[in-house]
Amino acid sequence: MISCTIKYFNELNIHELYALLQLRSEVFVVEQDCVYQDIDGKDNKALHVLGFKQNELVAYTRIFRSGDYFEQASIGRVIVKETERKHKYGYDIMNASIHAINDEFNEHIIKISAQKHLESFYNSFGFETVSEPYLEDGIPHIGMLLKP
Repeated sequence: MISCTIKYFNELNIHELYALLQLRSEVFVVEQDCVYQDIDGKDNKALHVLGFKQNELVAYTRIFRSGDYFEQASIGRVIVKETERKHKYGYDIMNASIHAINDEFNEHIIKISAQKHLESFYNSFGFETVSEPYLEDGIPHIGMLLKP
C-alpha cells in the first residue's frame, strides 16, 4: 500500500512539484509517446493526490471541484509509475482521490475522461460510461461518470 498525501498547489514543496511533473512527463509524454501540453495552467486550481512508497512518488492524480474542469467534480492525470503497476497502486490512488472529492469538496458525482482500455478498471469503482469513444491526444478515451 502507498501513503497518500493531498495538497493544494500552493502547499506543494518544490520537490513534490518536480516529482509530479517528472512522473507525468515520464508516463504521458515518453511512455505513451504523446506530445501534448501537460503544464496546462490548471494545476493551480487542482487538489493534488500524491502516492508515495518509501518517499518516492509512484502514483498521482489531480482533482477538481465541479465547474473548475468539468461541470461535475473530476479526477485527471491518473498515473502510476510503470515499474510499480504490478502492485495495483492505481486502486489506492483512485480510492484516495474519490474520498478527497467527497471529504474536501463535499461532492459525490465525479466525471472522468478515461483511456478506453482502462474502462473496466474505472468500472470497478462504480464509474459508468457516458460517451462514445473519442480521441484525446491521439489516444481513444471515453467519458465516465460516478454517481452515489
